[in-house]
Amino acid sequence: MNQLIRENIRISISAVRSHFVRSMLTILIIAFGIMALVGILTSIDAIKYFFNENFTAMGANTLTIRNRSIQINMGGDRKRPRYYPVITIQQANEFKEGYDFPAKVAIYYFASGSSTAKYGSVKTNPNIRITAGDENYMTTSGDEVEKGRAFSANENFYGTAVVVIGGGVKDNLFKNKEDPIGKIIQLGGAQFRVIGVLKSRGSGIGFNSDNSCIIPLNTARQYFPRANVSYTINIMALANQNLEGAEGEAMSKFRIIRKNRPYQDPDFEISKSDVIAKMLFDQLKYLSLAAKIIGGITLFGAAIGLMNIMLVSVTERTREIGIRKAIGANRKTIRNQFLVEAIFIAQLGGILGVFLGILIGNLVSYLVGSSFIIPWVWMILGFSLCFIVALVSGIIPALKASNLDPIESLRYE
Repeated sequence: MNQLIRENIRISISAVRSHFVRSMLTILIIAFGIMALVGILTSIDAIKYFFNENFTAMGANTLTIRNRSIQINMGGDRKRPRYYPVITIQQANEFKEGYDFPAKVAIYYFASGSSTAKYGSVKTNPNIRITAGDENYMTTSGDEVEKGRAFSANENFYGTAVVVIGGGVKDNLFKNKEDPIGKIIQLGGAQFRVIGVLKSRGSGIGFNSDNSCIIPLNTARQYFPRANVSYTINIMALANQNLEGAEGEAMSKFRIIRKNRPYQDPDFEISKSDVIAKMLFDQLKYLSLAAKIIGGITLFGAAIGLMNIMLVSVTERTREIGIRKAIGANRKTIRNQFLVEAIFIAQLGGILGVFLGILIGNLVSYLVGSSFIIPWVWMILGFSLCFIVALVSGIIPALKASNLDPIESLRYE
């Protein structure tokens, strides 16, 4: 039995070599379908992993209060766009002091998105994001200190010029493994003492979180003053606390602070980190569906192409089939020979497609800052689909070959 299988594989290799261009075109069509399927599904897994890491770090029990976006009236309504008032520092502080639910409350804003950090004669590119937050900001945002410490409530209260830098800033400014703790760097022309280094979180979609600095909120108000700043509030409910209860308390408390009337919609919005994650994952379902449709259509075309070349192969090798039957080969042997040949061609396409799919998927993984992924499930799915395509495409030519009359086959020219 094993010898017969080896012989069928040898004949399959010989058939592929003798019709190399035709076989390669079919292999490439199959490979493209599998590549699209495995590549996109692996990319989706990488994106999901990235978001899971970030939202897990931030915490599923986190709420964010921010100013509502501009409301633009569509259609025939000629009303002017509605601009909602910013969240002021006074409103944010009043909320923080008066929020009664068991939770940590943080206030922050983005002081700059294109600053340059400088240490001595070395400076970074102007792509450093400076976040201004209070003493609770790093806890509620999921940022962790790898070395040194975060700033204290007193440092925030007195506006001390201290900074916690990202790993990318440290690598750019402090060469030869120089310890950055206690060193003085310049941000936007002001001098800050480095007290901590953030744990690396890698690059995300459109932003590298390692190229960031965090400074005390009151310090930023001195050195990076901005008109009409809208502050953002993070709320992290303590363990075993009901997030819906925290949201309800926050909504009622902040409506009073913002002087929203009972019949009015709130002029601010509260979002939950897990809701944002769910919304993003729901959007990824459409991409997953598109991958399956593209892969399915391509594999359907590949199945037709594979069946076509197998039928042509049966016709071209009619005399060979007659000779094999004349010397004792039965129908099952002939049928299995052509099935093995179809499976061999399909699996070659599968191997190439899975390899390219993993390559593309992990390229996306690298770009979003996720880790390397070996998609075992999608690999098994890819090879299984190739096997099914081979069986569906090869069974009709194989049956046709096995049913040929040996005498008529020997007469075939």
